[in-house]
Amino acid sequence: MSALVGATEGADTAGRITVFPRPLRQPSRVLLAGVGAGDEAAWRAAGAAIVREAGDDETLEALLPADLAPAALRGLAEGLWLGGYRYRDAVKAPRSGEVRLVLDDPSAYAESLAAARVTAEATWLARDLTNTPASVKNPEWFAGQIVAEAARRTGLTVTVRAGDELERFGGLRAVGGGSVSPPRFVEISWQPPGATTHVVLVGKGITFDTGGISIKPRDSMKLMKKDMGGAAAVVAATLGAADLNLPVRITTLVPLAENAIGGGAFRPGDVITHYDGSTTENTNSDAEGRLVLADALAYAAAELSPDLVIDLATLTGANAVALGKRTAALISPDEELVTALTAAGEAAGEQMWRLPLADDYVEHQRSDIADRINAGAGPGVITAALFLRDFYGPVRWAHFDMSAPSWSESADGELTKGATGWGARTLLRYLSALDGGQQAGA
Repeated sequence: MSALVGATEGADTAGRITVFPRPLRQPSRVLLAGVGAGDEAAWRAAGAAIVREAGDDETLEALLPADLAPAALRGLAEGLWLGGYRYRDAVKAPRSGEVRLVLDDPSAYAESLAAARVTAEATWLARDLTNTPASVKNPEWFAGQIVAEAARRTGLTVTVRAGDELERFGGLRAVGGGSVSPPRFVEISWQPPGATTHVVLVGKGITFDTGGISIKPRDSMKLMKKDMGGAAAVVAATLGAADLNLPVRITTLVPLAENAIGGGAFRPGDVITHYDGSTTENTNSDAEGRLVLADALAYAAAELSPDLVIDLATLTGANAVALGKRTAALISPDEELVTALTAAGEAAGEQMWRLPLADDYVEHQRSDIADRINAGAGPGVITAALFLRDFYGPVRWAHFDMSAPSWSESADGELTKGATGWGARTLLRYLSALDGGQQAGA
């Protein structure tokens, strides 16, 4: 085998596949997968490449080194599952091919394989939710999916608020007011015995975004079924944390609304009163995500006493302008939290880059008739984060603007075309590194 590897061009490149046909013999062909540096990321790339090369009717048997590290096997398994993903309602089945891993001591890898499985399933769920058409995925449907998924697990509780229960959630009611599908506010709770760290996750859940009265151009509207990608990721991560029985208390908040045009749509110039009683003058109904997040953050600060808050949102087109299609923007004033989240993203294979929370643009958010406006001038990612900063209270906070990496236009590594589920893997890695006796982010 070593001679074969040495003679194969590209064998040292992670994810490079060389195919050796074996006519009239079994197996009928051999795939040689490059693993580059041999770290977890390289094995993840190899796994994704292998499953794409295999036919749907083939069963692959992977011969692995005897000294394979558990982290490498986790990378391989995640790559196989994620690279083989298909949307659950797609016509073509099965969702992925079968791969048998040949190991000298399978028991030594049980924990890594279990973690890979939970991570892949969480990411699949986030992708499924995001890929679902808006003709199906209204707020009521999305809330129902969360309830159904939570019911399959022990220890999770779900509260769904609607109608008069949303009286104090002025941003959510305003954004959802123009749609025939009323908004929902979903709260998921995971409280394992002995947990001392309480993490609140918040995800933007706009099930479709027309831009409202500040209507989007057609090209900008086509993919707006993905405007709940942040909600999908935090929901999936919470379910995954329960599957892994992580010893961290998690409360996940999901404000769900459809930003539509109708007789009840909110208008430019309207003043919105949020959960904390503060007010926002709407200057752009296409800057709606921050309005629903504001209510959720204010609710967390007032009612939940969290140790830290992390929000994920497909919030701005400026994310792609600043950082391209594969990288999320991370904004936080907390150095330790930034370090921990960046490390989690690197381990998970999800790219991010920290941007500053620059006070230079605060003056652009002032209103003559309210506490602030929702669409001030300046760099979009930063001004959106400055808006959110008003609401999370005196706790540790991190914000991800992950609009760009929530969607992939083509297969790329472990990503398939369509929704990526960005954030679910990073959050699970971060939460897995915490325990009830450690300071979050340490």
